[in-house]
Amino acid sequence: MFTSCQDEVTEITEPNEAEALVADSNLTAIVSATAKFDGSKDNIIDKANCLSVNLPVTVVVNGLEIIIDSEEDYKTIEAIYNEFEDDEDRLDILFPIVITNEDHDEISINSAAELEEFVSKCRGENEEDDDIECIDFKFPISFTVYNPNFQVIDVITVENDRELHGFIKRVIDAEVLASLNFPVTMILADGTELTAADNIQLERIIEEAKDACDEDDDNDYGDDDFTKERLDNLLKSCPWVVYEFERNQDNLREVYVEYVMTFQEDNVVKVRKRNGDILTGTWTTRVTDRGALIKLEFETLVDFTLEWFVYDLEPGKIKLYQEGGNKIILKKNCDIVDITKERIENYLKECFWRVTRLTVNENDNEKDYIGTPLKFFENNVVKIRVNGEFIAGTYDILAYNTAGFVLQINLEGRPNLQLEWFVTFLEPGLIKLESLGNRDNKMVLKRHCPDGDEDLNYVGNVLISGEWEVALYKEDNVDKTDEFFMYAISFLENGWIKVTDPNNGIIDGSWLVLRDDGYLKLALNFGLEVPFDEFNDRWKIVEITETRIELLDISGGDGSQDILVLEKKT
Repeated sequence: MFTSCQDEVTEITEPNEAEALVADSNLTAIVSATAKFDGSKDNIIDKANCLSVNLPVTVVVNGLEIIIDSEEDYKTIEAIYNEFEDDEDRLDILFPIVITNEDHDEISINSAAELEEFVSKCRGENEEDDDIECIDFKFPISFTVYNPNFQVIDVITVENDRELHGFIKRVIDAEVLASLNFPVTMILADGTELTAADNIQLERIIEEAKDACDEDDDNDYGDDDFTKERLDNLLKSCPWVVYEFERNQDNLREVYVEYVMTFQEDNVVKVRKRNGDILTGTWTTRVTDRGALIKLEFETLVDFTLEWFVYDLEPGKIKLYQEGGNKIILKKNCDIVDITKERIENYLKECFWRVTRLTVNENDNEKDYIGTPLKFFENNVVKIRVNGEFIAGTYDILAYNTAGFVLQINLEGRPNLQLEWFVTFLEPGLIKLESLGNRDNKMVLKRHCPDGDEDLNYVGNVLISGEWEVALYKEDNVDKTDEFFMYAISFLENGWIKVTDPNNGIIDGSWLVLRDDGYLKLALNFGLEVPFDEFNDRWKIVEITETRIELLDISGGDGSQDILVLEKKT
């Protein structure tokens, strides 16, 4: 090996034994394995890890014909499977189709029997196979190609796994002699990036990462396959909140919703009821050919005491079932903390709080608090902001027996707040309460912290930048824009909406920009002031510029839409 000058008169350093890719070396083999096509993403369709059905494809799931256009549609199949726990699920593919195998070859398939021939050559569920899925190259990468005398004859750039697999196959077949140009960046399954400076580092990085993740080589798109260790660690990772509950076909959601389950070491499980009581039981897990199971045993919580199948897993959610109409849906919540007086006080004083639910004596009073946040201060002072002004009152947090704590609020003119509210659920951004006198009376407070939120600040700055007028108002496709002709709307920084009518009269209102259900929203509250009382709602911000704001409200249970467009007055 020596230094040589090519036609471009480029001085290079020739590869030594550690730099060249050897056809039968471990490094070449594992580089090839990272580039193999992973066919496990669509196992819910073909039950084969080493091939995948090209999309679109038409399938019949439990008698329902659907077209699968994207990987998102795999969720549709899973949803049909999960509709009934006790039925036998069936999926049929409508042929012809095209498949891609692990060598990235595309093959036409004309029948189920023909497909089965290819499927039979794949390894089974979660069996060890040749492909490496826990680490990938960050493309593009390049190879220097040499002739038998180790003179550079080409530099090849590779843009994806398919090109890489094809090139390494040529190396393995001794068609080319090449070395990888460093540095190269590798991406782990969790997104972490690692850089290799030479072959030795690259081999070490791939070897250490190749078994460091779950390759998900099972036939369940919902990923509810577990080793016992994985399931145990998941359960112990955070508290779990009961979201749905059925026992012997009896819907008990209202009985057990928001109970908090904490799975601890030594197979101890604790359940915190909404009234603060703690019940202790035991939990064990096992994994069978039918799937993973969780066994719960309590002396008092008879409805929980059962061995439950894990039949579905979504991010942050576990679904359990057992034959006979038994189902539990648990939602993971790492923010849940023990309810103490100090925590309640500290959370309340951090930011504003919005009343997002208030049901008293079967009446929905929440709409009276749209756009009017509460602020809790030192010395037991609470204020509510209405039409830009703060109305002051008092609050207190009292111990209730040994079960928990009660929030008392005293605000003039707000009798539906002046109940003894038992704190049933506490996390930094959410507080849920029930009245001691009537547990059907419920209130939910959500934290509102606009400081530092660039989106909220931008919307607020646009609103206060001038006067606005109603350019369009449609209530369920009925155009009512003319009712707001010649009104001038001013959003003041203190949360007051000042509306000037054509006769120079003033209509007062409250406004608040907030985040809710993943959307930016504008809360408007004009009380009983006609005609603007029709705008009392939390409007989704569809589009906003310096001169135009489009708002949308899905009203009622029939899906009817209200559209409100404000434009800057010139």
